[in-house]
Amino acid sequence: MSIAPVDSALVPPAFVPRRWLSNGHVMSVFAWGRTRRFPALPAPAPRRFRVADDSEVLAQCYWQADPSRHPVLVALHGLEGSARAHYMLGLAEKAFRLGWSAVLLNQRNCGGTESLSPRLYHSGLTTDPAAVVRELAERDGFDRIGLVGYSLGGNLALRLCGELGASSDLPVRGVVGVSPTIDLASCVRAIERRVNLPYQWNFMRQLRARMRRMAAAWPGAFDLTPLDGIWTIRRFDDVYTAPHHGFGDAANYYFQASAMRVIEGIRRPALILTAGDDPFVPASQFSETPVTGNPAITVRVERHGGHCGFVGQGTDDDGYWAESAAVRFLAAAM
Repeated sequence: MSIAPVDSALVPPAFVPRRWLSNGHVMSVFAWGRTRRFPALPAPAPRRFRVADDSEVLAQCYWQADPSRHPVLVALHGLEGSARAHYMLGLAEKAFRLGWSAVLLNQRNCGGTESLSPRLYHSGLTTDPAAVVRELAERDGFDRIGLVGYSLGGNLALRLCGELGASSDLPVRGVVGVSPTIDLASCVRAIERRVNLPYQWNFMRQLRARMRRMAAAWPGAFDLTPLDGIWTIRRFDDVYTAPHHGFGDAANYYFQASAMRVIEGIRRPALILTAGDDPFVPASQFSETPVTGNPAITVRVERHGGHCGFVGQGTDDDGYWAESAAVRFLAAAM
């Protein structure tokens, strides 16, 4: 597959934050907690996708009339997110207004879907989105699919495209990662900094709650004895994620699952949107040679934006710059 040219006019201009959101922590928390409405979206159509012999995932789908005649956006959420995350719905609305369909994917166990799989999700589980894209292509006839992933979902989306390389096996025409965690080890080290304790505490609160729901849904499958003593993501991955998926320990899991290992293989138009003031996704990873040396990848490290924030001064697109930039980039890539 050759790299399709992208209209440079549709590569986003510099991000300008709202005047009082130039602090990365303030931006991150504001974007996470702000109430949003999505009047252009119709009611979603829930759909299950079989991703393994023992596992399904649930997507919330927003279909155009005669869907296969339109492109489709497949969106992947971040750690402990869901298809109901505000940025997922924001992406869907912007894509829908452009005439696209949108498939917002709950990763395994997320969005209240613990009963659909006895297996946990992880940061490099690309077989799940690959199975969804394959079904959309083979069963529904979609031949123009764009991927957008936020944070952990950005790692997944970029990793999947790195694994695909030049193959035309799946009709993915472009990919966007917003605040993507492409080097998991560096991101975990960053979130372990004292200043980031509230973020780690919030993620751990959600991870522990999900493990209890998984244990209730699948009696005997998970030992919760050590759970109450786990207070860091690294320890959680050492005890649960890594051994559950055969990685051994967290360090090996972070190495094996990071998109950085395969990102040089991307041959589709790819856009990375991230911020220099992201509290726990260090910008330094995006200056590594596998990223900068790949002509398929456009990297935008904005001065401000926080983590998955990017609430700007725009009015025509409700100010959520990354969502608009992602959809416009994919439209150009098509």
